[in-house]
Amino acid sequence: MPDRPLAPSSSQVVTRIGGQRGPWAALQLREMWSYRDLFLTFGLRDVKLRYRQTALGVSWVLLQPLIAAAIFAFVFGRVADLPSDGHPYFVFAFAGLMGWNAFNTTLTRTSTSLLANSQLVSKVYFPRLILPASTLMATAIDFLITSCVMAGMLAVTSTPLTLHLLLLPIWLALLLMIATGMGLVLGGTSVRFRDVAILTPVAAQMLLYISPVAYPVSSVPARYRDLYELNPLTGLLEGFRWSLLGNGHLTPLAVTTAVLGPLVALGLGVVYFRRIERGFADVI
Repeated sequence: MPDRPLAPSSSQVVTRIGGQRGPWAALQLREMWSYRDLFLTFGLRDVKLRYRQTALGVSWVLLQPLIAAAIFAFVFGRVADLPSDGHPYFVFAFAGLMGWNAFNTTLTRTSTSLLANSQLVSKVYFPRLILPASTLMATAIDFLITSCVMAGMLAVTSTPLTLHLLLLPIWLALLLMIATGMGLVLGGTSVRFRDVAILTPVAAQMLLYISPVAYPVSSVPARYRDLYELNPLTGLLEGFRWSLLGNGHLTPLAVTTAVLGPLVALGLGVVYFRRIERGFADVI
């Protein structure tokens, strides 16, 4: 008699293994939730290790934007004599740096998270999205610390708080979304092409100077302003400063790119990351 497949008995359990379906499948939400303890472990580890062996410790979170704001205030405020929308240039620059640092820190950490944990990626299975996502915890803590300094500056300069402040979490969330999306693309690509990890800081430095971090949008010549506002960071950083200081230059084009840019970047970043993650362990 020819062999026939055995039918499972009533006591046997048949498990079908397959990917999640639906619009949120690429995010692995169900699987990510089951690994939430690992997410917290990675996040807390990054927070603890960042300044463990530094002489000034967590003070670097404050010193970096303070020094940068002082340099920008001198170069752009004193030497170039650019406007600061009626605010002290140091406060103006520090507000822009708060948004920029949240973006740049997230971009840097997400794009290097795979290479920094190469031994784990090559030997242990877990949803790879946990590594870049866990870096957001350290960014959030840094932002809370600098927010306390910003609050002190606003109090000293008697800058009134407005209802614009209620939109600050939205601008911050959009900044983190676009940084995470870009970081997923760069981080996934850098596993195979290490040149990307070298070029990322250079590209970020260029992006700093073509975004309104140290100068207002009003200082950009009118004939170039529409092109300038196609950069999503223009609307995001200007909106960030608008929420903190109460005024800014937000046009419909800047707001549109500021909202659509992060949504597109995060969506493409997650899809791209999920498509290539199966090969990480082989090439990392």
